[in-house]
Amino acid sequence: MAKLIQVGAGSGGMPVLDLVCRDTRVSDVMLIEPDIYKPHNVVRHIFAAAGVGESKCELAAQWLRARCPQVAIRTLNGDLLDPKLAGEIQSAASLADMGICAADNEPAKFAWDAVMRRAKLPWTLGEVLSGGIGGFVHWFRPGGPCYGCVASFLQRAVTVPVVGQPDYSQAGGPVQETAVPASAASIHAIAALHAQITLDFLGNPVSYDPGFTSLLFTLQRVPGMFEEAFRPYRFTIPRADDCLICASTVPAASTSAEELDVELDRALARLGHA
Repeated sequence: MAKLIQVGAGSGGMPVLDLVCRDTRVSDVMLIEPDIYKPHNVVRHIFAAAGVGESKCELAAQWLRARCPQVAIRTLNGDLLDPKLAGEIQSAASLADMGICAADNEPAKFAWDAVMRRAKLPWTLGEVLSGGIGGFVHWFRPGGPCYGCVASFLQRAVTVPVVGQPDYSQAGGPVQETAVPASAASIHAIAALHAQITLDFLGNPVSYDPGFTSLLFTLQRVPGMFEEAFRPYRFTIPRADDCLICASTVPAASTSAEELDVELDRALARLGHA
């Protein structure tokens, strides 16, 4: 039976958690989420409007206990980036078999990567592109490319829109010149792919290899970026020799919190100038 740890129970994270927990192989879930359910969340979230004002952690626990009573649910209503919670989060990760990331900001993704590498855990990440035009699902195993390797590679490999077009290229980021957010349908489409890859990985964590490191699936045609809707793009991404996060000169197991902060700042700056 598998024990999972997940960060994020938002509009994308909760569908993943729901689908994964329905699998009979999952026995235990630790969920980390700091946010309160707000009125603007209702249109894209699976929680009922009556839950507005409650913590997403508690709403997630109620949802899963009603539908997946065989799964033990534990929650941490706190921020992954809160240094006061670092020890508790790392201890929880050390007891898990696999991690799931549904965070929607870059610092949290890098922080989660560090937690997973310290615990030597495999993990998956789903990202919905701005405007709901598509999304990524990535999978990571101990010793393989870290999130810094993947993000840096994709920053260079994926075609970006032409000047004057809305900037859809950032997962979860603002969309210039358009006010159309990702729809619940597009979020759930990527969440379902995220859940499927997570379950496939869970079934064979040692030798799992779908033929890609990152899967980009388009949901809309965007001239200058995606010429076709509903088309998969597969990226096989190696561990970068010069990666600032996981290079052999900076072993995750022996890196201090201060050194990790420095490496994170450098990695974010590197992405910003890619």
